[in-house]
Amino acid sequence: MKKFVLLLAVLAYSFNGIAQEKGEINWMTIEEAVAAQEKEPRKIMMDMYTTWCGPCKMLDKNTFQNKDVATYVNENYYAVKFNAEGGETINFKDKEYGNPAYNASKKGRNSQHQFAQHLRVQAYPTIVFLDEKAELLAPVTGYHAPNQLEIFLKLFATDKHKDVTTKEQWEAYQKDFNAEFKVE
Repeated sequence: MKKFVLLLAVLAYSFNGIAQEKGEINWMTIEEAVAAQEKEPRKIMMDMYTTWCGPCKMLDKNTFQNKDVATYVNENYYAVKFNAEGGETINFKDKEYGNPAYNASKKGRNSQHQFAQHLRVQAYPTIVFLDEKAELLAPVTGYHAPNQLEIFLKLFATDKHKDVTTKEQWEAYQKDFNAEFKVE
């Protein structure tokens, strides 16, 4: 019996250690994020994904579960996860967005949600950054590993995007940027 209890304790400790290595982003809806901005202004980072998208799944597994990414996002942003081909109706800035051509029985690709169109999403995954008033800053398209996403997270969180207005400034910013996120 003592061996069994010891084994359970070791397993519990091991699983707890594994869970701590992975990060967990506090996801919310766009309505919840906009409401939270009224109480405490922060930018919004929105993951626009689809259920069939392989790079979207990689972003979830490899990047959004990274401890450094999750910690930084939770401290600096309201994080929204949104199915860009889903069927839900949302309200954003006094306007209702839906997906009138959505087909729930369809497997794979579906029609694009009106909200994704509004935010100029043209590929998946796209991470959309919004300012403290939920105004569009930029969509960032494609899969990004933790250290690749870090440059965008910090660019917008620190308002450096306001100083980087030319291609040359962006290249200099990238060259001078020191990534700190650990890749697990």
